Amino acid sequence: MSTEPAHFTLTETGAFMPTPFAHSHWGDDHLNGPAVVGLAARALETHCGSDDFMPTRFTADLFRAARDAPTTIDVRVVRDGRRVRSAECDVVQGGRTVARATLVQYRRSSAPPGRLWTAPISLVQPPPPDDRILPHVGSDEGGWTRSPAAHQNDSRKRFYNDGIKVLAEEENSPFVRAVIIAESTSLVTNLGTHGIGYINGDLTAAFSRLPVDDWIGIQADSHWASAGISVGTATLFDHQGAFGSGLVTAVANPAAQIDFSGDAIPLKGLNYE
Repeated sequence: MSTEPAHFTLTETGAFMPTPFAHSHWGDDHLNGPAVVGLAARALETHCGSDDFMPTRFTADLFRAARDAPTTIDVRVVRDGRRVRSAECDVVQGGRTVARATLVQYRRSSAPPGRLWTAPISLVQPPPPDDRILPHVGSDEGGWTRSPAAHQNDSRKRFYNDGIKVLAEEENSPFVRAVIIAESTSLVTNLGTHGIGYINGDLTAAFSRLPVDDWIGIQADSHWASAGISVGTATLFDHQGAFGSGLVTAVANPAAQIDFSGDAIPLKGLNYE
């Protein structure tokens, strides 16, 4: 198996085999969210992408826990219109769909006239990017560190990363990289004083443009919770500013609470979930 930082390798049969980098803190044989959504985003862009269209909304429903097992993708075009394109794919393991993703693309054009209201936003300057694969985790209380352990608090969280490769020996596209980082909406909104106790069952990532940097930041905007159900939103940004939003819904999972205290950041910890 390749030791290159990547979530999957491609087998001779055309299946995708998870690497240790795809493993999750939720279970010994579980895959992390960025690995699953990154694989789906790559498939949708590869089969349905176009330079004339902007990949504007990606939505993934994570039906079942993805396991450390051979994985295949089934892609379908739903609509191939002049201005709007839609496609979906299933992430399949052992003959069962573990996740389903949808991609909506709009044809690029010029903006209409007039000024619109824009929500004020203050983005904290991230640290300089580097060649190490460890991401930066930040909070208002703890500043920036290379581990989430210092950010088990109730202040605003942020994350800064370049997203390791989905497939070994293949660079991530800007769209795939943005989807991978958008999945950390769950990290920046659900990390609290005792770690992470909510597991997200979906991801919606929406982009007005694609990122221009390899390293992308994501900052929490809101977190609402009641009766063991949470909703979190976050803003994605690069050095030019904000370019998209992430949304996750999650369900309480206290039996498998992820406590980062004293975390030595093993390979599976690169994505922290």
